[in-house]
Amino acid sequence: FESRLGCLAADWRPVLGVSPPPPALRPVLPGWLRFPATLYGTSGSENVCLLLGKVRGTSPGGVSGGLSCCCAKCDANTRSFCLLKETNEQKLYNIANELLMTEKAYVSRLNLLDNVFCANLMEEAMKGTFPADVVRNIFSNISSIHVFHAQFLLPDLEKRMSEWSSCPRIGDILLKLTPFLKMYAEYVKNFDNAMELLKLWTEKSPLFKAIIQDIQSQEVCASLTLQHHMLEPVQRVPRYEMLLKDYLKKLPQDASDRHDAEKSLEIIAMAATHSNSAIRKTENLKKLLEIHEMLGGEGDIVNASNEFIKEGSILKLAARNTSAMERYLFLFNNVLLYCVPKFSLVGQKYTVRTRIGIDGLKVVETSNEDYPHTFQVSGKERSLELQASSEQDKEDWIKVCKFIPFGSVILYVTNWSLIGKRSPSLTYEYNVFLTLGKRAPRWIRDNEVTMCMKCREPFNALTRRRHHCRACGYVVCWKCSDYKAALEYDNNKVNKVCKDCYSILSGQLDSDERAKKKGILEIEAAQFSGNSIVCGFLQYSEKTKPWQKMWCVIPQTEALVLYLYGAPQDVKAQSTIPLLGYAVEDGPRSADVPHSFRLTQSKSVHSFYAESEELKQRWLRVIRVAVIGEVPEAPPCTEGGTEGVEDNGVNNF
Repeated sequence: FESRLGCLAADWRPVLGVSPPPPALRPVLPGWLRFPATLYGTSGSENVCLLLGKVRGTSPGGVSGGLSCCCAKCDANTRSFCLLKETNEQKLYNIANELLMTEKAYVSRLNLLDNVFCANLMEEAMKGTFPADVVRNIFSNISSIHVFHAQFLLPDLEKRMSEWSSCPRIGDILLKLTPFLKMYAEYVKNFDNAMELLKLWTEKSPLFKAIIQDIQSQEVCASLTLQHHMLEPVQRVPRYEMLLKDYLKKLPQDASDRHDAEKSLEIIAMAATHSNSAIRKTENLKKLLEIHEMLGGEGDIVNASNEFIKEGSILKLAARNTSAMERYLFLFNNVLLYCVPKFSLVGQKYTVRTRIGIDGLKVVETSNEDYPHTFQVSGKERSLELQASSEQDKEDWIKVCKFIPFGSVILYVTNWSLIGKRSPSLTYEYNVFLTLGKRAPRWIRDNEVTMCMKCREPFNALTRRRHHCRACGYVVCWKCSDYKAALEYDNNKVNKVCKDCYSILSGQLDSDERAKKKGILEIEAAQFSGNSIVCGFLQYSEKTKPWQKMWCVIPQTEALVLYLYGAPQDVKAQSTIPLLGYAVEDGPRSADVPHSFRLTQSKSVHSFYAESEELKQRWLRVIRVAVIGEVPEAPPCTEGGTEGVEDNGVNNF
């Protein structure tokens, strides 16, 4: 009972939002409960009437403060009494009242635009500080719209609501509005131009900007910008349409107001349809304004040509060591903003770290054994490896980037006669050749290699440390990185590059060195891993040597050979094991190496152990086929089965 009344049990005071019907409405309502005036905090002896339902078995006298019912249907013998139940009449009144309340708020915003913003700017323009035509073109016909609503429509609505009991209708009033919708067509048509002018003169004239900022800081602006307030006339016509539709749903078919209301809706709906494109633009602009404020006034975000697409939190994996850092992305139709959160309760929330142009953007799904749901975003300005919060979030980012209309397409050569008779595995190499220095590379991480990716000498902490080539992103030693070249993606600044990139960028190609035949071990792990039957990390020991973590690959092109690398991006294998003729044995179970197996042949003993029994069996299914000289098939992919590496950008959007 209490919940249906919307009152608190303790003292019967109304819950927020509950209000009594106006006195004018009461005569048209069926049956009444009469509550004490204190229920709604009114003074005097006036009783407040509420619409009725029925609950039996409760004594009217049992309610705090006394409760009497004047409903003719109430049965005193069964102690029934009537409860609050909203009828169509009350719903129609509420819709009409909402129209009035929103109209009052709208007129106050029109007054702010017309008599405050426009008037102050025009006053200054008359002094010759900036052209008066600029102010006129920004505010268009806002004065005419203001006069119509303040002097005609709003007074008519106020008068109608005061006499609602004798004339419960709004269709005739809204019908008077329809001839004036042409004013809105003019305002909407000029809106984009107004936003451009506002942006231009805010940047061009300090005094113009100061006047706007001074008004925006006042309480009357409610902490909203001029652009926010200028959106309201564009959104007002669809609001009339929405309220009229609700009104007609509740209006009886035989109501005298139905004809006028339907006619009004027909004309207003047509005007709203014509404004749909402008409304979408204003909603987009509203979002751009919000982002502009979150970024502390960053650059040219508020621009009619900018279209907001997606935003969200993301983790960025460090280029060197895969540590994860919290970041935030804003994606537009022409740029991706890579931002750092500022933990502030007010004002600026993010700082833009990098702007990556959409033209030529690549998005590549990657795989990382320590960080799931990763993908790589590569643009001309920078390359980032990012981690989404879930697989669905990752797919959403990749999908939305895929369908952005790019301005250019990266060339991939399939006619090998253009570059000589070489393996198709050189697709990526040749693509890098075409874009080298023109776009930021993805850095190979320090922990993904154990040797220089150029001279293949092992790294150590003292005499051979790791360096990154700024052109290709490879990890190289100091000898192989002792070159410098201007890079286009970095505004032609001189950067440290490896010897191969220097040769390409300077045009001094060493064809003899590039044509050298590679040894059997000199095949890159990443090249095999992306086209392998099975690959992943295993612990490895030869005979009685200590265990060491190895990146193991059985490539599709050499299905009877197991390659052992120190890391997934090494350019040279540490050793190979021809599998044909080996015996495969389960290793002895122990607490230290529970998931182990061995390959034995004569005096050769190679021991391995995996992180799980499932991963061990996955390897054994492949190896047991290879040791008898047959080509194994790739086992079904299961979680943890393949510690994949990214395919270095071949699969891209």
